[in-house]
Amino acid sequence: MPKLLLKFESAVIKEINLDKPSFTIGRKPDNDIVLEHTTVSGHHCKVYSAGGTFFVEDLGSTNGTFLNGKKVLKSGLRQNDSIGIVKYALVFVEDGTKEGDVSANTSGIKSVSPKTQKRVKAFLEVLEGAVDKQEYEITATSTYIGKSNQANIPIKGSGIFGGAPDMAAVITMRPDGFFLMPIKEEFAKHNGNPLKTKITLQDDDIIEAGGTKFRFFIKSD
Repeated sequence: MPKLLLKFESAVIKEINLDKPSFTIGRKPDNDIVLEHTTVSGHHCKVYSAGGTFFVEDLGSTNGTFLNGKKVLKSGLRQNDSIGIVKYALVFVEDGTKEGDVSANTSGIKSVSPKTQKRVKAFLEVLEGAVDKQEYEITATSTYIGKSNQANIPIKGSGIFGGAPDMAAVITMRPDGFFLMPIKEEFAKHNGNPLKTKITLQDDDIIEAGGTKFRFFIKSD
């Protein structure tokens, strides 16, 4: 099945199967793919199938839709084409793509080898606002933090109404370390500072998201 690999600043944060004829993409929650960033238009663009081919079409967005770096209004999609929407990219992957092919076209994002996993283990300890448990081991290539049921690590909402985004941030595991990246910009905090861009996590770093606070720490075998 064709799919889109959703990337934020080069890290793959989600895979979307193209299992229906049309997908709308934008900031508003009624889109099929919601990108919670202020510079993404409410209904930014759509990806749809027609005559056996997938297309991307801009929906009158403010900042434009780009295909492989070139601004487009409408264009057909081919294997590994990259749709650019502000800081996000959606990589189009057709049927029959091998896992190694996908890895080669996602800006070098690769799974951490079993040997690396045995040497270093990373954890999040809940300091405040536990939802499920007090400690989480980071074992996946991408670990999502948010209020959605699909988040790997759940958080409490904040404020009077207990609001929080479905996905607030993601921790990516790579051979050269662990990285924290915002999905909803400036919602999460790293060591007390609003998280605006990707940072490298260090032992005993503090991560806050909504009403939940974590301590990141590493154990070596």
